[in-house]
Amino acid sequence: MSSLANKHILLGVTGGIAAYKSADLVRRLQDAGASVRVVMTAAAQEFITPLTMQALSGHPVHTTLLDPKAEAGMGHIQLARWADLILVAPATADFMARIVQGQGDDLLTTLCLATNAPIALAPAMNQGMWHNASTQTNLVTLHARKVHIFGPADGGQACGDIGPGRMLEPLQLVDAAAGLFQTGVLAGKKVVITAGPTREAIDPVRYISNHSSGKMGYALAQAAVEAGAHTVLISGPTQLAAPERLEFVSVTTAEEMLHAAMDQAASCDLFIAAAAVADYRPAQVAAQKIKKTDETLTLALVKNPDIVASVAALKSKPMVVGFAAESENLIAHAQQKLLRKNLDLIIANDISAEGIGFNSDNNAVTVIDKEQLVSISPRSKQQLARELIRLIAEKLNKQ
Repeated sequence: MSSLANKHILLGVTGGIAAYKSADLVRRLQDAGASVRVVMTAAAQEFITPLTMQALSGHPVHTTLLDPKAEAGMGHIQLARWADLILVAPATADFMARIVQGQGDDLLTTLCLATNAPIALAPAMNQGMWHNASTQTNLVTLHARKVHIFGPADGGQACGDIGPGRMLEPLQLVDAAAGLFQTGVLAGKKVVITAGPTREAIDPVRYISNHSSGKMGYALAQAAVEAGAHTVLISGPTQLAAPERLEFVSVTTAEEMLHAAMDQAASCDLFIAAAAVADYRPAQVAAQKIKKTDETLTLALVKNPDIVASVAALKSKPMVVGFAAESENLIAHAQQKLLRKNLDLIIANDISAEGIGFNSDNNAVTVIDKEQLVSISPRSKQQLARELIRLIAEKLNKQ
């Protein structure tokens, strides 16, 4: 089975007899590694109950746009940001027509309007409805808007007709969904990514570190794998599980990260420095726990090595991408860092902005090189990582 490891799939269910297959689809998506949330239209609930879908997905089913309880939890805008893919299966002729018109008169259509994630439809309808000129015109519009269409299949239908209009089987839909994340834009390339914080020991108990969760670097590593790269993730201490299908190198200190990075950098095509490396470390590490005796404690700190600058200084350097986490003068500071460290690209994010950056599931950044600035609006770090990998791969392949 295809992999959807760590993907957030929002499954929309509309009102057709094929909705009975959606229950099996939830399980098949989960078996492929996806986390699934379900949104049902009013008509869908005439064919299968929300309770069934809740039991299978393990999460409350969303059915109403203006539900105070739902908005107090995962509101519709947050749900739109959460999704890596909105998959509507079954998608009726009526639903296709409504999203072509840009309607937002229920929760599912509103999510389709609000999301930055790709949208895929699995049509299911009578063969006459599928052949109807209005449906075919809507299909052309959906293709033009980059909406993915999975199916339909040809065969016997619930009404007794034979022809196109059957929803694809759940395993076919899982394979089609997984295919959307496997871009191949970095096929044959070796990509090295640093992620997470470093820890610099003060004594056997205490250390200096920062608030980095590692989520952005791990998301970039997953996106690089999806893009076909041989991916090496060098990570400081985090609470995250290592992504699958890559080489994982665990480090603690900045010096350990430097050694691991330099070992890998000479043979890679792309180096992305997403780690939040401690700028300083204690000049001396106490052999025993420092006792709390005096009112003050003075620590002498020395500067840590600059990992990304060291990689960028290599004679045969890879393409080097850095990050600039700033709390003021974001663009100016990032541009200075780009030039000072001889980087090919820098990704700037405002750590003072609420809801993005350290420890958040969302982020918004500005991608800067010597020619241009590209701003990317707030979205999940998984979605952002795929967009960044696309932009970086485009520049790498031009080089």
